[in-house]
Amino acid sequence: MQQCKLNWIYKLLCIISVSLFINCVAQNESIHILIVTGGHDFEEESFFNMFVAMKDVAFTHRIQPEANQSFITSDLDSFDVIVFYDMINSITDKEKQAFIRLLKNGKNMLFLHHALCSYQDWPEFEKILGGKYLIQDEIRNEKTILASTYKHDVDVPIHIVKEDHSVTHGLEDFTLFDEVYGGFMVRPDVTLLLKTDHPESTPEIGWTHRYENSQIVYMQPGHGRHAFENSNYRQLAYQAIMWLCGKTQDI
Repeated sequence: MQQCKLNWIYKLLCIISVSLFINCVAQNESIHILIVTGGHDFEEESFFNMFVAMKDVAFTHRIQPEANQSFITSDLDSFDVIVFYDMINSITDKEKQAFIRLLKNGKNMLFLHHALCSYQDWPEFEKILGGKYLIQDEIRNEKTILASTYKHDVDVPIHIVKEDHSVTHGLEDFTLFDEVYGGFMVRPDVTLLLKTDHPESTPEIGWTHRYENSQIVYMQPGHGRHAFENSNYRQLAYQAIMWLCGKTQDI
């Protein structure tokens, strides 16, 4: 009887050990992302719920301007992808150097919506992201480029341009109740993923881009809960993260 009891305890301990091991492996295999916000109000609950719902994705949240400082002081190797949903203009020379160093080291990044407006006085950022929202008029090549525009609460037809890319795989054209930007700059070397024919929007609203050793994805939609709770938008964001962290390959 005593031996039988010991055998039962041994089996129970084995089951517990295996369960702990499986749980540990699952945690180690999770995608770890850093989400950077700040400088612009947003609907926090629905925004973060979108990431909570993502399978095997864990996130850490940092707010600007402290987030930029952490690029200098923190070890970011544990993060597979950095997601930017910030809108900030101030950045020091040391923070710029740290930002570029991340890109040279191959840290892949996803930029959403108003992140296109950041760092108006840092020309290199337009090259990093692949475009720029002009907060004020700019003179380029001796021509005046008018400031970009925006409009809230409109139905935005979203067209999948590159159906064979992992970010857009399985998606069909859809409509999103969101905010459009008009007249923003898009660099000619980006790979387009999404377009719209909304009359008050720049046609190009989603792309991939490479800077140094890092892959970049930008998605212009994403103003509020109507986007964050939309299954198509969630799929886009999730698949962008999976592609950026190498979980899916180019199709």
